[in-house]
Amino acid sequence: MFDVETKRQHMTDLMRYRRGLFVKPRLRNLFLELTMRCNENCIHCGSCCGEVTSEELPVEVYKRFLDEIKEDFGIKDKMLCITGGEPLLRKEFFEIMEYAHSLGFHWGMTSNGTLIDRECARKLKNAGMGTISISIDGLEATHDAFRRTPGGYKKAMQGISNLIEEGGFKNIQVTTVVTHQNIGELDALYEIFDKMDIDSWRVIGIEPMGRAKDYPELLLTAEDHKYILEFIRSKRIAGEPVCYGCSHYLGNEYEREVRDWYFLCISGIYTASITANGDIIGCLDIERRPETIQGNILKDRFKDVWENRFEFFRRDLSDLNEKCRDCSEKDFCHGDSFHSWDFDKNEPLLCFKDILF
Repeated sequence: MFDVETKRQHMTDLMRYRRGLFVKPRLRNLFLELTMRCNENCIHCGSCCGEVTSEELPVEVYKRFLDEIKEDFGIKDKMLCITGGEPLLRKEFFEIMEYAHSLGFHWGMTSNGTLIDRECARKLKNAGMGTISISIDGLEATHDAFRRTPGGYKKAMQGISNLIEEGGFKNIQVTTVVTHQNIGELDALYEIFDKMDIDSWRVIGIEPMGRAKDYPELLLTAEDHKYILEFIRSKRIAGEPVCYGCSHYLGNEYEREVRDWYFLCISGIYTASITANGDIIGCLDIERRPETIQGNILKDRFKDVWENRFEFFRRDLSDLNEKCRDCSEKDFCHGDSFHSWDFDKNEPLLCFKDILF
């Protein structure tokens, strides 16, 4: 791939570019959490979704909001990322997304795939969906136990097949959350996905957040993390579309080896999110607390919030922690991802310098 000197130069350039974004952020990704309700009850869910009561914004609020986004920012280089919960549980899902499509927005979604029958796949294409990521978290027994959903694996795999048969989508991706218990199934999963006409496979590690904190036996060891990265690197060398998630600075050895570019937490500089109740935040995986919530679209115009608030996200987290401040990698790590920062202790939940190098 690249030698260490080239990587360090690339990451130095990226560090300078990122600091410029603190002053002049560029909105590219806008996440819409349509509901917190979900028909699965996953062990790792950072948002603790499931059979819960969820605030849901009226359709007219979404339409007004999308009108304002188009007016204030335009639609060029903008991506709507639709999520939940399970977004397809929102009964007005297609009304909202057909309206977004009529305005010219590009959009994709994350889903557990269990509700995507042939008719749903057709309606998703007609509503303009370009990309989708569907979760498969192990072989059948493992997936169903992890998601606490009997039959969930078969339904999700059928959902993927229905999308493939419908055709016309830009990227059908499978995402797998790797735990200490399912890591031994990666090779078997690769054999399955290799025979399917999917476009990419995203492999990510379970994070010590949300419900996962209640299952320490599932968290990854240092050896597990290294195994995952070596697995991904070997597939990419072979030309396979396997990638690591966007999270975490991985050091000289693995940066640029397991994903298309270098680590950059883009929360608040490229990315903003609207929660199910209308709160404006950086990334939806970030802990929701007064200092991370920047406003609410029920009372604030998003443009005003994006341009005049968000100071919380336009800085290096490393400045908040003495160990991080003194770290030789702080210019490239910046304190790592906002979603994996402990805001009570002001320290990262995961530090890959301690794990990988």
